[in-house]
Amino acid sequence: GYFPPEKESAEAWQKEMADQGISIELAGMDVSSYEDSERAIAEVAEKFGPVEILVNCAGITRDGTLKKMPEESWKAVMSTNLDSAFNVTRHVINGMLDRGWGRIVNIASLQSSRAFPNGLAYGASKGGVSQLTRAMTEAWSRDGITCNAIAPGFFPTELTAPVYENPELLDRLAAQTAIGRNGVLPDLDGLTVFLASPASDYVTGQVIYIDGGFTAK
Repeated sequence: GYFPPEKESAEAWQKEMADQGISIELAGMDVSSYEDSERAIAEVAEKFGPVEILVNCAGITRDGTLKKMPEESWKAVMSTNLDSAFNVTRHVINGMLDRGWGRIVNIASLQSSRAFPNGLAYGASKGGVSQLTRAMTEAWSRDGITCNAIAPGFFPTELTAPVYENPELLDRLAAQTAIGRNGVLPDLDGLTVFLASPASDYVTGQVIYIDGGFTAK
């Protein structure tokens, strides 16, 4: 099947998990494509059964303002960040409904509620992710399927690499938090596991910020 450019990092993660005794299977798909998402989810379901837990986390950014942003950049961000969450969820939801249980976790952003410079398309897409989360909640929570979103602050990822190359900017962002530091990836683990487990049975429709108090100030 289709494998995106991130295949190499996914395989590195697979090996890291294998070294810890955890077996990971990889299935490649173009999440911006409704048809390719359908193909890949069908292959996964045939091998492992219907998907029970889904994390929609695909994301790209294209900096620009309304005057400077080409149409293709806007479409690329929307299709990867927002359309993908619809595409993949659409192809797993029937299995969750048949089972009467499911967990959907979408990845939102500080820009779901804050406007950042040059974040026109990215901010709009992540605002859409937050509202899509609420709409999914209204549609399926009575059927045993919860849907929530995690909105991370500043973490070291491929998308934030330019920020992490600027120590002065990093210091300013850390100072904006209530805790006094930027995020590290393990900070995301606890909430993700919680939202994917029966411990969160009565939590649905929430956009939860893991930002060290950035949005509290």
